[in-house]
Amino acid sequence: MNKTRLAKPLAALTVIVASTLVLASCATSPPPCNGPQSKNLNAAIDDVKSTLQAGCAAHFDRYYDDLLNIAEGDPKAENKRIFSEFLVWSSDQGLLSKRQAKDYYNRYFNVKFMSLQGDYNNCSHTCPRRDRVMLNMERELTDKERGLLRVALDNEGYYRADELYQEVELVLEATCTACNAGR
Repeated sequence: MNKTRLAKPLAALTVIVASTLVLASCATSPPPCNGPQSKNLNAAIDDVKSTLQAGCAAHFDRYYDDLLNIAEGDPKAENKRIFSEFLVWSSDQGLLSKRQAKDYYNRYFNVKFMSLQGDYNNCSHTCPRRDRVMLNMERELTDKERGLLRVALDNEGYYRADELYQEVELVLEATCTACNAGR
């Protein structure tokens, strides 16, 4: 009989503790970091901005990719400006540094190659890792195809980037051959 009297208060206490733990875990759980729900680029950017401000900044790369996918569904020259404004906003909000925002934009919407930055001595810096540099540039050219051609309909810009890629490939080949001959 004594055990029965203790069992009821113990059961009630267990329910109270369990409820408190469930409520506490709800208060500390991260926000849902869903991607944009709209197929309209401007509305999707508004969705992403809200989600980023709600604590989902770690998902920035995925959101950017989602936005590019949405823009591919409605390609137009104006999309360059829209992405530029989104990246400036992201920088202003402290989600990206100014340099990161610039790099995102240039990687997809500029003919300039981000993977071949800097003033390095080609013989000592670029030639020993020429294959890696060219692979990175090839990947970036794929991103430029996506941004310039499929998002912004900038055929001229993409073909200029492709020409630059081919020119760099030829120049590096000749330069690295000359560097090796000089050793």
